Amino acid sequence: MAIYLMLLRTTGVLFIVALACSVIGGLSNAALLAVINQGLGASDAQRWHLAWQFALLALLMLGTRTLSQSLFMAMGQRCKAELRRKLVQQVADAGYAQLERHGMPRALSILTQDLDQVVVFFIALPSFVMSLAVILGCMGYLGYLSLSVMVIALVTVLVGSLGYHWVHGRALKLMRQSRQREETLTGEVSALFSGAKELRLHAPRKQAFLHNKLFHTIEQVRVERTRGYVLYALANIWASVFFFAFIGVVMFLLADRLNVQGAVMSGFAMVFLYMIVPIENALSALPGLTMTQVALKRINAMQQQLPPEHTHFDAPPLSFQRLELRAVTYRHDAFQLGPITLQFQPGELVFLTGGNGSGKTTLARLLTGLYPADSGQLLLDGKEINAVNRAGYRQLFSAVFNDFHLFEDLQGINSARWNDDAQALLAALQLTQKVTLEEGKFSTLALSTGQRKRLALLVAWLEDRPFYLFDEWAADQDPAFREVFYHQLLPALTARGKAVVVITHDDRYFHLADRCLKLEWGQLVNA
Repeated sequence: MAIYLMLLRTTGVLFIVALACSVIGGLSNAALLAVINQGLGASDAQRWHLAWQFALLALLMLGTRTLSQSLFMAMGQRCKAELRRKLVQQVADAGYAQLERHGMPRALSILTQDLDQVVVFFIALPSFVMSLAVILGCMGYLGYLSLSVMVIALVTVLVGSLGYHWVHGRALKLMRQSRQREETLTGEVSALFSGAKELRLHAPRKQAFLHNKLFHTIEQVRVERTRGYVLYALANIWASVFFFAFIGVVMFLLADRLNVQGAVMSGFAMVFLYMIVPIENALSALPGLTMTQVALKRINAMQQQLPPEHTHFDAPPLSFQRLELRAVTYRHDAFQLGPITLQFQPGELVFLTGGNGSGKTTLARLLTGLYPADSGQLLLDGKEINAVNRAGYRQLFSAVFNDFHLFEDLQGINSARWNDDAQALLAALQLTQKVTLEEGKFSTLALSTGQRKRLALLVAWLEDRPFYLFDEWAADQDPAFREVFYHQLLPALTARGKAVVVITHDDRYFHLADRCLKLEWGQLVNA
């Protein structure tokens, strides 16, 4: 319900205006039928009068229909943009751990296909409302002709609608299943790109991935969608056959019993035949409206599953004296890190070592405030870090994680440093032949992993934060650059009073650190 209210708030009074135009257009369409029926038995003088009514009603119908469709299309695009902004902001403000659990494929599916379905809703709605108005108008005119026939028509529409609803429910279930399966398809297509190298180096794996996963999911989506749309079509056919059967029964079997005169009978036949198209239009619009309901539920679920963090802070910390972890723990599935008790100070170089799966990256994300601790305390100069001040605390850090992302520009970094400092770092990192920096934007990111890490280090350096963290930064560098990293860059940072934590396996450089910490199975041990 909240998502529908949000749509109404986004569109405002325009939604009411557009809806009213659709209703007026539908009733005008039904009134045209009454004028046509009257004109069949009218005199010449009456026809001239009816001709003016017909022209005015036709203009009213066309004008309101055009205005309604234009307004609904504009509102559809506005709602899509507004929802996209809200969801993007929500993703940006959500906790990192929650974002990890939610997963990119589902979010990407919602931000594209589900939001497109919202536009389909606004495109289909005017035709649906107008068709309903035509049906109601025709029913009213049918009651004017014969109250008994109108009652039978209402019962017929009710019975036909119940049959349609039963089939429609089964179709809706299939549509929901196919929509959920498309999330799996999005993830598998993403793996097709991210695993392109591995698939091309291993032909059996490629064939197994395509046929056992990707093609299988595509086929399941096809089958469920096909069955769903076939059921929708059967529901429409059921309604049409049922209504035509009703016309035949009334005209050929019940006319005498109902004592319906010939003029009324011809009017009844015309009205019901006239209603067939609006009924089919309304029924054919239901699948799109139903899919919109599914899409809105998924959007609402995403909003509830990604509650925003408290992201407001007055000013980022420019320095610190002591950062302390007291008996901090964090559990993920069957793995538990901690309890960990540590202290860090400015100007200190700390190496963090340990085997794969020992918890090094988890500790790094706890330290930087990306993960909230399950228990224990994280203290900055004696002040506990909690949900309220965690966003500000994170501004203390510059980090290059092992799974880092490199943006194509330096937005958010002081533009005064884009030239002299950045150009000097490009030269020191031997990237001037590969990358240029103009107006804060890199000329290319199509680099080797080692070169991209150097560029990420450049960005972190320009951020000039009090605390630096490097997660296996040197792992993809050649021996010469490892020497530069350990003997020049890290000492330069600590000389500027920066605290530096380096996750590393390079034991030949351990002697350079002020401290070496070692993790095993989530516990600190003697290095």
